[in-house]
Amino acid sequence: MTRLREFRPLRPSSLTGMQIHDSIVDAIGNTPLVRLSRVHPPGNLVAKVEHMNPGGSVKDRIGVSMIDAAEQQGLVKPGDTIVEPTSGNTGVGLAMVAALRGYKLVCVMQDKQSKEKQDLLRAYGAEVVICPTDVAPEDPRSYYSVADELASRPGHFRPNQYDNPANPAAHVASTGPEIWEQTDGKIDVYVAGVGTGGTISGTARYLKSQKPDLVVVGVDPEGSIYTAERDEDVTTYLIEGVGEDFWPTTYDPSLTDRYEMVTDAEAFAMTRRLAVEEGLLVGGSCGMAVEGAIRVADEDHSKLVVVILPDSGRSYLSKIFNDEWMRENGFPV
Repeated sequence: MTRLREFRPLRPSSLTGMQIHDSIVDAIGNTPLVRLSRVHPPGNLVAKVEHMNPGGSVKDRIGVSMIDAAEQQGLVKPGDTIVEPTSGNTGVGLAMVAALRGYKLVCVMQDKQSKEKQDLLRAYGAEVVICPTDVAPEDPRSYYSVADELASRPGHFRPNQYDNPANPAAHVASTGPEIWEQTDGKIDVYVAGVGTGGTISGTARYLKSQKPDLVVVGVDPEGSIYTAERDEDVTTYLIEGVGEDFWPTTYDPSLTDRYEMVTDAEAFAMTRRLAVEEGLLVGGSCGMAVEGAIRVADEDHSKLVVVILPDSGRSYLSKIFNDEWMRENGFPV
């Protein structure tokens, strides 16, 4: 006989007897931990499922954090235009806050980002500017350079997730404490992809303050600067939202104990496995992170390993979950 799950009512507010958020940004955080026992049967690998945030990714946390900080510093006021180079997820986090607080938003993206991400940002009312991927950061056509030029205009402000201390601070304040509480302090290894470095650094900073011998593992796409041994090893790759071709100041490499490098093919294969085996429709950077985390979790099955799953797979239906696109790019299906 099937055993039904125990019903647990919501905890009522001490003031009203109801549990109602004042706005959607108040629903950010407190995402669940899920054991990945199908793709990793030993059972010591668990994932923090960040697409359960209202905007669909871990970047919701920094969207509100960066705008809060800018408002407190008097750098932005309602009616101004926020400009940010983004792979899509940070743009959504900013878009939610912009919609609520009366800002315009321009998101500058690379042309490798999925059409779903572009359309999603436009649905929130953002303007989307597309730039070529395969150019150097200092090239005037790069999405960094274009964002800088737009942000220099009067009434425009760039939060700059690559250089904004409010980025890692958001994870010191929320992601780290959540993982610590959810694991009852029994986490041994923390694994995350490295993009701007905010998620891995901020979360690691909090967790290491609680447990100094905690091991932090950064997972990086092949072609990214973090695991490249030579300049010529820094090349383009298809995984979105992770890796870089420069070193952001929001990343503190002293907090990362080791790295795992993952190829596009390995990342996308694991991404599809997570959907059909774990029921987790997530993005390519999630598959990348899990591929690296499995290697670490297999080294000692007595160690509890927590991996961050940054976003939803709904933004990649035309790519990773499209057999034709996979074949066109040389990946097995």
